[in-house]
Amino acid sequence: MVEPGTLLVALYGATAGVAALTEIRAAINQAVMAVVTRRLATEYLFQFLRYRKEALIKTYTQGGQPNLTGGIVRSFLVPIPNARVEQEAIAEALGDADALIESLEQLLAKKRHIKQGAMQELLTGKKRLPGFCKPWIARRLDEIAEVVMGQSPSSRHYNTKGNGLPLIQGNADIRDRRTVRRVFTTEVTKRGRSGDTLMSVRAPVGEISRACFDVCLGRGVCAIRSSSALVYHALIAMEPTWVKLASGSTFDSVNGFTVKAVQIFMPMDEAEQAAIAEVLADMDAELAALEAKLTKARQLKQGMMQELLTGRIRLV
Repeated sequence: MVEPGTLLVALYGATAGVAALTEIRAAINQAVMAVVTRRLATEYLFQFLRYRKEALIKTYTQGGQPNLTGGIVRSFLVPIPNARVEQEAIAEALGDADALIESLEQLLAKKRHIKQGAMQELLTGKKRLPGFCKPWIARRLDEIAEVVMGQSPSSRHYNTKGNGLPLIQGNADIRDRRTVRRVFTTEVTKRGRSGDTLMSVRAPVGEISRACFDVCLGRGVCAIRSSSALVYHALIAMEPTWVKLASGSTFDSVNGFTVKAVQIFMPMDEAEQAAIAEVLADMDAELAALEAKLTKARQLKQGMMQELLTGRIRLV
């Protein structure tokens, strides 16, 4: 049995080396080790073990999975300020950073949930924006957009020096729904333009992103070019439905005919299309700002650990 506030360390498998502080009285089994400190602030050791987790498990991997023992954990060297007040000051500073990160994570999750709800209402016509009353209709994608299926160039034209255009083959070239420069090609088979909506057509099928610059479209993606900004958001809402349309013996895929024939339900009024797209784009911008703030907070916490848990910066 362990009491609230006890430091625990996982010993086996994928979670080996993970440290946590209990919030309740609980029982533990042989996969978990309780660490009861004597002349050391528990919160300080908790922060240090989180910071040095990889070092703890680095040399004790067997059969592809790390396995720790009580002896390994006991013998792990920990740099400790002599003064308990300094230990507590460091733990408090890092705990404050954790609290900021947690609050941003919670806010981001809440905003994502709100965005999901807004999409479910605004992209189905269940909720109408003020001033709009014209009917909605289902239209084929190729009626409202140009669809350009990708075609991979020969690999002998690939390079990583920046010659030619970035090659977008699939998820490896996409991050946070934006294209990234990874591999370039001097043979441009099919061209995607900056601002195009991109969709993966091979496993996983249907994932939507946006071209942030001109690209060469590999066979794993297609470009969807439309004057209506709403198409991008409507395709994101449709992502889960592509599993039903995908086919293939080895991996899921869809062809150009299937992509072009898919039905998009949207307002007849172009002004309403633009208004809905603007609302959702504003939500995306707010989410992106929060994600950037969260990334910065995590980087700040990492920097604080590197300085405070090594003695480079002293608080007392």
